[in-house]
Amino acid sequence: MVRCRLGPDSLVAEIAANDGYLLQYVKAAGIPCYGIEPTANTAAAARARGLEIIGEFFGVGLATRLVREGRQADLVVANNVLAHVPDINDFVAGIALLLKPGATATFEFPHLVRLVAENQFDTIYHEHFSYLSLTAVVRICAANGLRVVDVEQLPSHGGSLRVHAVRGDAPDPAADSRVDRMLAFERDAGVCDPKFYRGLQGRAERVKDDLLYFLIDAKRAGSRVGAYGAAAKGNTLLNFAGIRSDLLSWVADRNPAKQGQFLPGSRIPVVAETRIREERPDYLVVLPWNLYDEIEQQLDYVAQWGCRLVRAVPGLAVAGGGAG
Repeated sequence: MVRCRLGPDSLVAEIAANDGYLLQYVKAAGIPCYGIEPTANTAAAARARGLEIIGEFFGVGLATRLVREGRQADLVVANNVLAHVPDINDFVAGIALLLKPGATATFEFPHLVRLVAENQFDTIYHEHFSYLSLTAVVRICAANGLRVVDVEQLPSHGGSLRVHAVRGDAPDPAADSRVDRMLAFERDAGVCDPKFYRGLQGRAERVKDDLLYFLIDAKRAGSRVGAYGAAAKGNTLLNFAGIRSDLLSWVADRNPAKQGQFLPGSRIPVVAETRIREERPDYLVVLPWNLYDEIEQQLDYVAQWGCRLVRAVPGLAVAGGGAG
């Protein structure tokens, strides 16, 4: 694993710093840092933590200006943003500029192999311009002045990769063997072969059909069904399946900013979690399946009246009852 020796003479830059949750710990450790975050409300939240935030989109243009200002970094962090940028080459080339000689950049992104193999089709939505494998990221880095030297597997977002890269002109340490092993794994899985992707549509349609059949049967049986988690992947699933409020009357979410709103497309109302206790549904469909274990603990009280949790992805499963 690449280890960065950071201290008070170092500089850390985080791209897509969001509300500063990660960067606050860098600052608390006494390491100078700044974030880049173009979204106004989250940038304001990060500034409220006492962090320096540059409220612009990142690319070669901004990186060039930061280099002129002497703001090259010893570590550049880009978590869950690589898939969101419309010009991925400009973004990665900007990071190559922003790194000091011998410095490291890290990228985290959902792993394409897990997406396809585990039927995670509901993570395919308009915020994402790319769906990435290590095979692709190695090529993108090489084309834009970076060299991948390590990779880690993470459980987040249904299975992610964290890639470590250095400037292409950095001294040539041998890449960690995990890079070669992951590239071999992806090659054996078939990421460069169109056949690897052809079954995803059929599997997605089975998820849609199974969820629809479940909700229709529950309605005919007079069961009360709610959902939990107004997540982007949930919107993809519900709109793909054509599910509206006649089959799913509400979605509970803990985020006050979402409560009182409607899910886009399906127009299903988003309500506070208190609605669960008030209505005591027979089933709760957990839309952010990647957080299922955490949500199951969070909603353990629903067992008091026999409510069962439901997952649609990667295949329909009803807690305590197997497949529906």
